[in-house]
Amino acid sequence: MKRSLLLLVTLGLVVGCAPTPQVRLGGIGRTSWQLVKFQGGDGTVLVPDDKAKYTVAFAADGNVSVRFDCNRGRGSWILTGPNQLRFGPLALTRAMCPPGSLHDHLAKQWPFVRSYTLKDGHLFLSLMADSGSYEFEPTP
Repeated sequence: MKRSLLLLVTLGLVVGCAPTPQVRLGGIGRTSWQLVKFQGGDGTVLVPDDKAKYTVAFAADGNVSVRFDCNRGRGSWILTGPNQLRFGPLALTRAMCPPGSLHDHLAKQWPFVRSYTLKDGHLFLSLMADSGSYEFEPTP
């Protein structure tokens, strides 16, 4: 009995400590990005005044940290299929950002992100129904 328990505990430690393969994380786990622009399905283009004020960081454990201008938040992310991405609800601070901020735009549309693409070192997060795409570049 003791031997079986020791084997299970040892096996659990070995499995629990094994690194998560990047392929399982879809190439976006353990990465951080800053916003380059939003391209709307209707042709609208929105560019942040400062890329560093709009960031997203994907942790390997399924957590995500964001900065939408003057607010910060945390939530979860999961891959639901090849290049298919869903975010859980975000817990965001609620400071009032200055005029011209993209905070409200991002906070409103974040739940509608459905897919992602990695192209030329950039991350594209696409909204459902071809209603737009956010382009991110790696944070420095």
